[in-house]
Amino acid sequence: MKTLTKKRILFIGYNFSPELTGIGKYSGEMLEWLAEQGHECTVLTAYPYYPYWKVQEPYRKNRFWYKKEIKNFASGGKLRVLRCPMYVPEQPSGLKRMILDTSFSVTALLRMLPLFFQKKYDWSISVAPSFQFGLLGVLYKKLRGAKHLHHIQDLQIEAAQDLGLIKSPRLLKLLYGTERFIFRNTDVVSSISDGMMARIEKKVQKPLLFFPNWTETHSFYPMIENRGGLKEKFGFAPNDWVVLYSGAIGEKQGLEAILHTAQTLKGHKQLQFAICGTGPYKETLIHMAEEMGLPNMHFLPLQPKADFNAFLNMADLHLVIQKEKASDLVMPSKLTTILAVGGLALITANEQSSLHKIVRKYNMGLLVAAENQEALNTGILEAFQNRDNASIKKAARTYAENYLAIDTIMKAFEKKLYT
Repeated sequence: MKTLTKKRILFIGYNFSPELTGIGKYSGEMLEWLAEQGHECTVLTAYPYYPYWKVQEPYRKNRFWYKKEIKNFASGGKLRVLRCPMYVPEQPSGLKRMILDTSFSVTALLRMLPLFFQKKYDWSISVAPSFQFGLLGVLYKKLRGAKHLHHIQDLQIEAAQDLGLIKSPRLLKLLYGTERFIFRNTDVVSSISDGMMARIEKKVQKPLLFFPNWTETHSFYPMIENRGGLKEKFGFAPNDWVVLYSGAIGEKQGLEAILHTAQTLKGHKQLQFAICGTGPYKETLIHMAEEMGLPNMHFLPLQPKADFNAFLNMADLHLVIQKEKASDLVMPSKLTTILAVGGLALITANEQSSLHKIVRKYNMGLLVAAENQEALNTGILEAFQNRDNASIKKAARTYAENYLAIDTIMKAFEKKLYT
């Protein structure tokens, strides 16, 4: 049997390990997996900042210049991480995010210049957001004759337009025109959900690759025994019924709705609400909760990876809060891990969205209308009162095992590198 030659891969994206949440988690695990298979991978990325919006230790002292990290694998694979400085706003806005994206594009291009004169990479892979990183991937493709794959984690321009962050018709025309140029000049466009694929297909005149986010089904799994002990470990009473939101905390996510539900349902003493994570809007939510006088509302720090499986198993109900217009644009990464632990998820998504359709198809979560406070209140109260959701939890874990295991997804992706 012929042995396939391992590939040289150039990856471009500002979110990467050791970020524990969001795109950085998936990009880090993706390149680690490829290097473990023997591929030689070089990563152009930034210093870890998400979801804190501040460069984290021990990287802060290097954040104004470049840094190289190299990891060798027993397979013969190599992971070389080239970290580039960029502007990181403590309070992100639409304009500041554009400056962030552009600053990384500039510093990454400068760091990329020597790579044009070194041994050729077989593939350049860019990850959006930011969509403009596709320009760097296309540039390498044009100058060195490599193939280019543009992977879309988030339809950034549509999301900014729908949420009112970008309103200028002239600017939107420029951004969409740049995106069309990337699509025309790339070899493969991939994305993470059926809904996003459908949106992208209207703009891309070529086949798309389905490349969903995965979960670590070996690291994240159901823990049936001693649920009361787990709750005590994280500061709750053994008989508390915990409703958990865990993830990034931003102003546009509508997380105030959780506080309003906690206020409406505070007569149910056993029912406790928790928001876990970090982000620019967290202090505002804490202040709001104090003003509202919510003894059933708790704010917890981002949990270390070693404790995260136990932490997720501690919760009785997981909240996946989506804006109405975002349900087709973003497949929430937090949902994949919730499914892996066999968690009961309550998801805000409207019937026409792809997120609603896939959750309903596999009966792996509870669904309520997006941006509807009464629906959220009712959904949480009914889950609390009924509590007979064993079949949904089992379906969640089964879906994760069948469709979201990292080896299954990455082996399919690796095959694409040989086409």
